[in-house]
Amino acid sequence: MPDSFNVARLPLRSAYLDALSRGVLVFDGAMGTSIQRFHLSAEDFGGKALEGCNDHLVLTRPDVIRGIHESFLAVGCDVVETCTFQSTPRRLAEWGLLDKAREINVAAARLAREACDRHATPERPRFVAASIGPTGMLPSSSDPALSNVTFDALSEDFYLQAKYLVEGGVDLLLVETSQDMLEVKAALAGFARLFRELGYRVPVQAQVTLDTSGRMLLGTDVASAMTTLEALGADVIGLNCSTGPEHMREPVRYLAEHASRPVSVIPNAGLPVNTGTGDAVYPLEPAPMAAMLGEFVRDFGVRIVGGCCGTTPEHLRAICEVVDGLGVRGAPPNEHATSAPDRRRDHSLPRRTTPLHRPHHAVPRASSAMRAITLHQSPPPLLVGERVNAQGSRKVKRLLLADDYEGIVEVAREQAESGAHVLDICVALTERADEAEQMARVAKLLSMSVELPLMIDSTEAPVIEAALAHIPGRAIINSINMENGRTRIDSVVPLAITHGAALVALTIDQAGMARTRERKLEVARAIHDIVVGEYGLQPSDLIFDALTFTLATGDAEWIDSAHETIEGIRLIKRELPGVLTILGVSNVSFGLAPAARAVLNSVFLHHCVQAGLDAAIVNPAHVTPYAEISAEERALADDLVFNRRPDALQRFIEQFAGTGDGGRETGVALRADPTEAMVPAERVHWMVVHRKKEGIEGALDAAGVREDPVRVLNEVLLPAMKEVGDKFGAGELILPFVLQSAEVMKRAVKHLEQFLEKQEGYTKGRVVLATVYGDVHDIGKSLVNTILSNNGYTVYDLGKQVPVNTIIEKAVEVNADAIGLSALLVSTSKQMPLCVQELDRRGLQLPVLIGGAAINRRFGRRALFVDGERAYDAGVFYCKDAFEGLETMDRLQDPVQRQSFVAGMLDDARNDVFLHSGVGKDVSRGEAGGERSAVRADNAVPGAPFLGTRILRDIPLGEVLALLDLDELYRLQWGGRGSGEKFEHAVRTEFEPTRRRLEAEAARDGWLAPQAAYGFFPVQSAGNEVIVYDPDAYDADGGTLREVARFHFPRQEGRERLCLADYFRPVESGEVDVIGLQIVTVGDAATRRFEELQALGEYAEAFYVHGIAVEAAEATAEWMHRRIRAELGLPPGQGKRYSWGYGACPDLDDHETVFALLPAESLGMSRTVAHQLIPEQSTAALVVHHPEARYYAVRGDGGNERRATAAEGTP
Repeated sequence: MPDSFNVARLPLRSAYLDALSRGVLVFDGAMGTSIQRFHLSAEDFGGKALEGCNDHLVLTRPDVIRGIHESFLAVGCDVVETCTFQSTPRRLAEWGLLDKAREINVAAARLAREACDRHATPERPRFVAASIGPTGMLPSSSDPALSNVTFDALSEDFYLQAKYLVEGGVDLLLVETSQDMLEVKAALAGFARLFRELGYRVPVQAQVTLDTSGRMLLGTDVASAMTTLEALGADVIGLNCSTGPEHMREPVRYLAEHASRPVSVIPNAGLPVNTGTGDAVYPLEPAPMAAMLGEFVRDFGVRIVGGCCGTTPEHLRAICEVVDGLGVRGAPPNEHATSAPDRRRDHSLPRRTTPLHRPHHAVPRASSAMRAITLHQSPPPLLVGERVNAQGSRKVKRLLLADDYEGIVEVAREQAESGAHVLDICVALTERADEAEQMARVAKLLSMSVELPLMIDSTEAPVIEAALAHIPGRAIINSINMENGRTRIDSVVPLAITHGAALVALTIDQAGMARTRERKLEVARAIHDIVVGEYGLQPSDLIFDALTFTLATGDAEWIDSAHETIEGIRLIKRELPGVLTILGVSNVSFGLAPAARAVLNSVFLHHCVQAGLDAAIVNPAHVTPYAEISAEERALADDLVFNRRPDALQRFIEQFAGTGDGGRETGVALRADPTEAMVPAERVHWMVVHRKKEGIEGALDAAGVREDPVRVLNEVLLPAMKEVGDKFGAGELILPFVLQSAEVMKRAVKHLEQFLEKQEGYTKGRVVLATVYGDVHDIGKSLVNTILSNNGYTVYDLGKQVPVNTIIEKAVEVNADAIGLSALLVSTSKQMPLCVQELDRRGLQLPVLIGGAAINRRFGRRALFVDGERAYDAGVFYCKDAFEGLETMDRLQDPVQRQSFVAGMLDDARNDVFLHSGVGKDVSRGEAGGERSAVRADNAVPGAPFLGTRILRDIPLGEVLALLDLDELYRLQWGGRGSGEKFEHAVRTEFEPTRRRLEAEAARDGWLAPQAAYGFFPVQSAGNEVIVYDPDAYDADGGTLREVARFHFPRQEGRERLCLADYFRPVESGEVDVIGLQIVTVGDAATRRFEELQALGEYAEAFYVHGIAVEAAEATAEWMHRRIRAELGLPPGQGKRYSWGYGACPDLDDHETVFALLPAESLGMSRTVAHQLIPEQSTAALVVHHPEARYYAVRGDGGNERRATAAEGTP
């Protein structure tokens, strides 16, 4: 089998994964701890030189290893690990055992296999996990000794060990206790080589080790590790070793909320304690360890638990009992064991009342050695820094020629600080012939020095391969194309598969660069068919560059190129669902003056983003914020971009003719000072919003900062930064401009704080401040630090992106009086109630102050309640600004005020009726009130396999026709009447022969072509409305909620007051739900056939064709409905389908919203002015997963009740 073959397409020997799909599995405990209990001699190990080589015991004392396996199986473990943690050839060579590598691994696997087979039953299989530990090398580090190994050499080591273990009969390959992601990548590359040889796959489970800070040894965070492992195709991902479960809570929570694979957690029995005699003791007892792992299963949906260092059979017995007590072990999906668990030990937890956790769909991300970033940014686009490029930067070229790699690092850091999300790296030089060597060196150095993911920019496959062999994270390859047919694709795509990289694909083929929108789509589709259809990559692995050409020449050949690129992006996004798009934006203005370039780049970028552009290779210095461009200049640029008039280029050039090279901001250099007529406070505000650092101190002085710094801070600076945040949220500013405004703000605060009176001599209290995990914005929190510090408080500022565990541990360490949390984004604000819940769980009573642009006072009141109506007694206090934070701390620290202050806060929260009732009192169809029905709001929300849309063009006609409702066809469409023998005779002699004939003709001639567009969207309800959120924005880490549409549904008056909106989580719950939408058609060929038959006077045949086409559309809707239910993992009877125009959703105008969300036009569909679907043989529907959903009717305006019919769907 060729090396280019994607092993993901091989058959999978998946008994282990099948069992995992049915319930939670429990791994065994510590092999090393168990061996120590035998107090073995040097002779037991094979001699003095081998004393301590545990893995050799499989040959010298197999009875000991067999007994250890048996001890864990006897207490109920489902999986045992082989005694091969140190049995890579490289590690065995250190013991002088290289020649026994195969013998040791095969023997170890067979020992474990025999033990499992003795305990297995048909109802309860047992599994062998091949324990594969680190080699002792750290290939991505800068240590000259530990990194002195190649990717290929490591891959060979892991290939050999895996080969021997599979020969011995293991069920899965377990890479564990991993500390360097580059080594993990090498391991999985070795496994892939083995699978190609075998012709089948063995499940792969990959587990990394995090320290108490939540990072791996070399600084990799859990998001980066997850991103890389998922891209490499690991079947299970998780954590093991290093710490006890108490330090894993936040990383586990992150994996539970984001991972698309099942999650495993196998911790130590606590952090080791050195006894002073050279021994390490693991202090966590069985009961508390089992309870914590049980919580991970119950609360986070962890699918695999077990024990690492320090865990004994007693630990595992307790863990098994807790998992059994939860009722999720070995159960079929969505079902639970009913037998009573053994209660002799107090290890029980409340049983689950919701189905087993389903992994999330994979979100497209890239990762560095340190962190990950979603490719869908909110607001878009993802910014790719373009300066570390020898082709586009003279400075970088000089640095590369001089081998000044530290200088390259500085350029990269500058790009990161200016707001780039990804770094494009190109080192190609005509003056040097060592591009591969230089690329490898730069890639490794940047991986160690900069947190951003890398984009490897080269035309040479060996150069790309050299870079990828040094990158621990998930990189992006730039690029592939079809200029020489498939050659470049076939040389580069296998590298992407091996290293889990994403691919930029240029719309170039043998005919040249695609210029029109149709050609861009044609080339993109050809590449997509090869990369996705043949190689098996996901659509989200492809990032299409629709190509940008300069408008500066005025040539007729290129004058429409910008418009064609915009429409090409729109077409590619619509026709190839799931792919991403990218552009080198500044090419559009090449040849124009700098001021003109800044405007044209910005306007062009704006329109590209509106069309669906996901990423832009751009230098922020060459873009003027769109919101700051005058209407006149926008119009001039629009004329040029869209070629609206023959003199568009000339008029645009003339507009900027006098600006000179320095005219960066739309000709500002030649105009009057825009702040000239402003009062001092307005001037300061303008300078912050427009990123003007120079002169800010003088402007502050003029605004009265020396006399009244508090007023200037509260009334001038803070509102200015709020406007910046609002513009960013509205998409008017890209991130680099926000950061530049923050720099102005920091400079302003530094000048201002010297005039604040600082109270010295005592500490009013200790406050731990942090920006929550996932949030990189800390200007607001820094202001709170300034105010509190200058008013007598001792502040411990932990910075940004701080995990909950770190915050709480610091608060305990310093004996804090309060915790202050900041969040700018809705997605990251979820960390705040998590912190409150964790404080409550640990029995700590520390007031929590929260603030930031993403939240409000009601959010704080909601976060206060940790368990139903039970409040967190210490209190949660929303502070709208730094000075309310100061006032809150003063009242909390005042013994006289504190009790009444906290009590008042609790009363306000309990009396907030909006926390306990629905919102949105809009009433439809003459209702007297909008009260919510009694539908449950605590049902499980299933995990969608993806968010966004998909198109299905080739639905098998036979599968659709098998779903025809024959009673509807014969009676409703074809006019069959009566019952009994008369009707049966008509069926036998007329209807059945006609149906079979038409089905055969449709299959032969293609006039029934079932197609569908469908998708899953994040939603919440508000009163009678369902709010639909942008799936791409929600895919960003943490789930940014950006509304893109609303459906309004009528509510029953009186009776049960049912409304479809009630079946989805309300906004005030803070939880996000999922909705399925579908639109199907059998095409317009059936309509044309009907019209042709009518024209020929063959009315009966036309009647039959029309009827079967209509019912085929309904059958296609049912086929699609079944697929959606299956993809959501819904049990039989759950998941209702509702079509517009019937019972619960009678308003056809919602079809307009459906068309806005689903790519129906791609199926050749449209609407009439009355919102009916064209072709007629089409239907649209929504799918509701709620278990209580049912069909009902709402009275219309005329008082006639609309009835649900078959068109509304089947259960």
